[in-house]
Amino acid sequence: MQRQQQRQREAEAGRERQQARQARAYQRQAAQNHREHRQAEARRRTEELDAQVTALQGLLASGCRAPAFRASSLIRPEDIEPFAPGPWAQPVPMPKFDQYQPHGGWTATRRAQAQAEARERFERDWHAAQAAERQRQQQLASYQRDHQEWAHAQLAEVRRHNAGVVELTEGVGRRDPDAVVEYFSAALYASSAWPEGFPRQVAAAYDAAAGQLVLDWELPAYSVVPEAKSVRYLAGADQDKETPRPVGQRRALYRAVLAQCMLLVLHQLFAADEPGALESVTLNGFVDGHDPTTGRPGRIYLATVMAPGSAFRDLHLAQVDAGSCFADALHGQLSARPDQLASVRPSRRPQEVGNRVVTHGSDEEPDLYEMDPIAFENLVADLFRAMGMQAVTTQRSNDGGVDVDALDPAPIRGGKIVVQVKRYRNTVPPTAVRDLYGTVQDAGANKGVLVTTSKFGPGSHTFAHGKPLELVPGTELVDLLHRHGLRGRLGGSARRPAAQPTPTVADARLPDDHNVLGVSWTGRVALDVCALVCRGNRVLSDDHFVFFNNPQTPDGSVRTLPATAPDKAAIRVSFDGLPDEADRFVLVAAVDPEVNPDADLSGFTDACIRLLGPGTTELGRLEVSEGRPRETALVLGSFRRRSNGDWDFVLGGKGYAGGLEELLEDYGIAVE
Repeated sequence: MQRQQQRQREAEAGRERQQARQARAYQRQAAQNHREHRQAEARRRTEELDAQVTALQGLLASGCRAPAFRASSLIRPEDIEPFAPGPWAQPVPMPKFDQYQPHGGWTATRRAQAQAEARERFERDWHAAQAAERQRQQQLASYQRDHQEWAHAQLAEVRRHNAGVVELTEGVGRRDPDAVVEYFSAALYASSAWPEGFPRQVAAAYDAAAGQLVLDWELPAYSVVPEAKSVRYLAGADQDKETPRPVGQRRALYRAVLAQCMLLVLHQLFAADEPGALESVTLNGFVDGHDPTTGRPGRIYLATVMAPGSAFRDLHLAQVDAGSCFADALHGQLSARPDQLASVRPSRRPQEVGNRVVTHGSDEEPDLYEMDPIAFENLVADLFRAMGMQAVTTQRSNDGGVDVDALDPAPIRGGKIVVQVKRYRNTVPPTAVRDLYGTVQDAGANKGVLVTTSKFGPGSHTFAHGKPLELVPGTELVDLLHRHGLRGRLGGSARRPAAQPTPTVADARLPDDHNVLGVSWTGRVALDVCALVCRGNRVLSDDHFVFFNNPQTPDGSVRTLPATAPDKAAIRVSFDGLPDEADRFVLVAAVDPEVNPDADLSGFTDACIRLLGPGTTELGRLEVSEGRPRETALVLGSFRRRSNGDWDFVLGGKGYAGGLEELLEDYGIAVE
């Protein structure tokens, strides 16, 4: 027994030694892996610094390879999406009498009765199919009219835009100062030669008599040149050490970048001068900063040049030394110490020309409606970056319907985002939202965002509900811009409209002739309660469908309200304020697919509508039907106008397995 215990102790000691060796080996391997990872990360950062410097050194050469701007690139094709009726194109199949066989019939009397029953079934189904076919044809005709109106509006907008481009080009040919400035400003903004993050602020004026364009152009700040030269990992201290770039080397590279920027601007302007409007260009390059002599903030001019077109067009920019070319060939002035904001004296300023000075990208509040399309897309990309995401604009062609590619680095909720930008004045059609959803699926993105200067109708919001789509109307866009330090307005004054307080049930400013309809139910299913202002079984318009993204009708007679216990939803209605053509006010409920994607209305029980007066006094309770399995939307009931002007409540109960979309189509709202 002693020998056996000794062997067990020796075996246990051997296992412990083996485990200790394995632990030490694991720690050594972990330390080696950590060291190798940190070393690789240091090498990667060094390679990034080298790549940044290489890109800055080759800025002019790469920029000269970008295609020259042409006004024809602004022409939009007159390709309007054709009408796609989808399932509404298929006629309702009609029943055939030979499919209705009599059941039973051992006697002549029973056979006659069975044949009569079969014919009765056939006639009932035939009449139902005829009614469904009439409804399909009516719906199809309605969709065709809507699409035709939308197509005409789209085509008119495209033709207005193209006519404006033609008019602009003709104005440049006539040397109209406003047209010349707008044309060449568009050339600078449309260029793909500038690296991401470079500024694009310009103030310009045109001297028609001399054929001279005078510009102030913002240059990149000194920080564009990396301060660090390389990164090395120190294993002993377990930290990275940055080797600083020599001051002289950094200053020389910055001066080279400034010279390349000035030459590249001149190249883009003269290359875009297809109409022959430029005899010469006076270009002043500036940065925003504090004057070192006075301490005052303002523009510090670091470079200036007056370049005749005849001399500049003879240069081969891809082979020149930028600094020598700028100073010797063009006789330009470049700050000797731009890192210290040592300024030069501009030769001619846009304000000295005598014509109107046009400024783009400055601190004044830009009108989003009038902004250059490319500048507008860049502004939206800036907004996404300001919100902590990575964002780049796409090329104008072959973009697959994507204007901005964004990446949200946040875990779980983040991922790839595709962004479409619509600079509209009219309501965005639902087809645009449908197209975005297709783009999201094709691109394998986590989310799609549609940004517009206008608004979205209920059909768009309904289609987007429950899908990985986000719709940003113009008012919300302006608010987001201001909240993240960016600028923009929607026409009119640059001032932001004051926020309007959200009305509550107890709001004393509500009219005295209103009622509040509070809806309550038991069960845990999350529902959206909506209201439709109808004539018969047709909604008056998309704006008369009141729901979470359209909280009130245009006249304010119906609006959603925050619910107070015991209600879970509340809608305020002024029956006397409803349009004269309205004879029905319908309340509906639908499962919220974002909260309960797999739920149906079987959990919608003990439901009722509380009718409240202006003082929130309960006037009565209206019982409504309970939900049924497999249904996801339900008509709770409708108030119907009588001939004497009074309103009676009629219990609903019709359910829909296709959710809110199917219900809305039944009431005449097209959901793409």
